[in-house]
Amino acid sequence: MKTALITGVTGQDGSYLAEFLLKKGYKVYGLNRRKALAGMENIKNILHNENFEIVEGDLLEESRINEIIRELQPDEVYNLAAQSFVPYSWKSPIYTANVNALGCLRLLEAIRIYSPDTKFYQASSSEMFGKVMEMPQNEMTYHYPRSPYGCSKSFAFNITRNYRESYGMFAVNGILFNHESERRGLQFVTRKITYSVAKIYHGLQEKIVLGNLDAKRDWGYAPDYIKAMYMMMMQYKEPDDWVIATGERHSVREFVEIALKHLGIEVEWQGEGINTKGIDKNGKVIVESSPKFWRPAEVDVLQDDSSKARKLLGWKPETSFEEMIKRKVEYDIKLVGDEKE
Repeated sequence: MKTALITGVTGQDGSYLAEFLLKKGYKVYGLNRRKALAGMENIKNILHNENFEIVEGDLLEESRINEIIRELQPDEVYNLAAQSFVPYSWKSPIYTANVNALGCLRLLEAIRIYSPDTKFYQASSSEMFGKVMEMPQNEMTYHYPRSPYGCSKSFAFNITRNYRESYGMFAVNGILFNHESERRGLQFVTRKITYSVAKIYHGLQEKIVLGNLDAKRDWGYAPDYIKAMYMMMMQYKEPDDWVIATGERHSVREFVEIALKHLGIEVEWQGEGINTKGIDKNGKVIVESSPKFWRPAEVDVLQDDSSKARKLLGWKPETSFEEMIKRKVEYDIKLVGDEKE
């Protein structure tokens, strides 16, 4: 039976990946920080699976990471743990770098020393590209990160590639563009939108306050992207770096419009789109752009070139942008409804 260690197992990607690997017949170990109870909801369906086990540990603790790798000798390690909220990285840049950058290095060193045959997956990010130097972005695009988060991910990407080339390790980078789901944290803009729409539906909220409405991203559906991680590790004989994304780009404004349209509500953008007339007699919804939610340095447009993964891995997204939003809205409508009771 193959074994896999997943860091960040209680998060969006980690929980989906754990479910996926269990169905593939793996023994799955999920790294979870002591006293970290948040997110257990995401793995409630597998907590009692005989082939799933929580392992206590923290990417900040070098000795504990060494101990875990030495004892488990996992066939695969998926490093999905991170301080992943970009705005927070401005408030806590040192912590962000310690977890995202040095946490990755601690894992690589532990594998190199104690389990050199272990395959390693690093969750890289399109935020590394930041102020993009070319359109679209591929595996070789220059990094120009625009946040401490992006900088930390760029270090992790490069140290993973460095260990692969220096020590012959099977270490891959999955450069995943934005991917969302019902399990996305409420602090992220896409979940903030769908959760707000659900509260509007239930009469608990009258407006949505966001940051840059015109920022554009390539948004996909997280369960589709989990399959790509597995393909990188198992379906291609050589370790490499891979961009994973849909090839489409949409603005925050479009996301809001589609989420509201699913409930039959339209937005009437006025002026520069900063304010609307909201839930009035015509069924409009207030959408405001507040400087409070703008980043100090904005990443305006990200768009991928994932042709390498499509050609060599045979991967492609299965869920449309509209369907992904629909699932999130319906999930949050039920969630808010349950919270009301």
